[in-house]
Amino acid sequence: MELVLPVLLVLAVALSVVTVRQGTVAVTTIFGKYSRTLQPGLSFRIPLFEQIFKRISIQNRAVELNFQAVTVDQANVHFTSLLLFAVMNNQDETIKKVAFKFVSDRDFMAALSRTVEGSIRAYVATKRQAEILGLRREITDAVKINVDHMLEDWGFHLLDLQINEITFDEEVLRSMSKVVASNNLKAAAENEGQALLITKTKGAEAEGNAIKIAAEAEREAAKMRGQAVALFREEVARGMSQAAKEMRDAQLDTSVILFSMWTEALKNFTEHGKGNVIFLDGSVDGMQKTLKDLMALNQLDVLGGRKGN
Repeated sequence: MELVLPVLLVLAVALSVVTVRQGTVAVTTIFGKYSRTLQPGLSFRIPLFEQIFKRISIQNRAVELNFQAVTVDQANVHFTSLLLFAVMNNQDETIKKVAFKFVSDRDFMAALSRTVEGSIRAYVATKRQAEILGLRREITDAVKINVDHMLEDWGFHLLDLQINEITFDEEVLRSMSKVVASNNLKAAAENEGQALLITKTKGAEAEGNAIKIAAEAEREAAKMRGQAVALFREEVARGMSQAAKEMRDAQLDTSVILFSMWTEALKNFTEHGKGNVIFLDGSVDGMQKTLKDLMALNQLDVLGGRKGN
């Protein structure tokens, strides 16, 4: 008997000592009813009556989900997402929810994955296949609101939801590649057309400016040539008038001036002309007609001079 009491005492102490690891809490029950929550460290329980029902991790948990959704235009979309969650806090009420809401962790994970899949499928079912790739953030935000609200009822808190990959069936991917390729070709053709239009427009503008500049230069050149011709004629007329006056003062026939001009013209044709033959009327009648014409011109000049005086 003396040995029995110490043994029972040691056994009672051993059964009452409970060690809870850091990052976890332990839920105890007495006769199947929730009793209390043991925090990390060394704790004591009532031997035989107070049982450890479940050890719950309060650390962050991550789960990867792979599932399929269908768009409103009947395209299959494959999702790969990462769900990060944790126990909301280590208060008794929260721990009770976590411990007693589900029979096992397997049931909890099944419910969580089905909830995320259902939320994403419901959202994707309202969108077209062409819109999905550009709605990654919108899908994540919409699912977060629904899933976080449900997790709070279970004692958990959603930390992050990431949609890492969005893929389509092989047939859809091929059709999307064709659409992208055709759009690229269309954009390239439009850019090429715009470039060609700009090139032709600039070329036409440059050509127009060149023509305008050339016309302006030609106009100025013609003006200067005209002025030069006018000055030349003015000087010739002035010289002829002076020569005719001097010959009249010397009582000489002014027809000699016209004859001299005619011969000078023939000489100039001979020296600077590109032809090999000059046709002249060398007959007696022709020469007389030419002299008469020159004398008539001279008489017109004389009459014009008298009227001027």
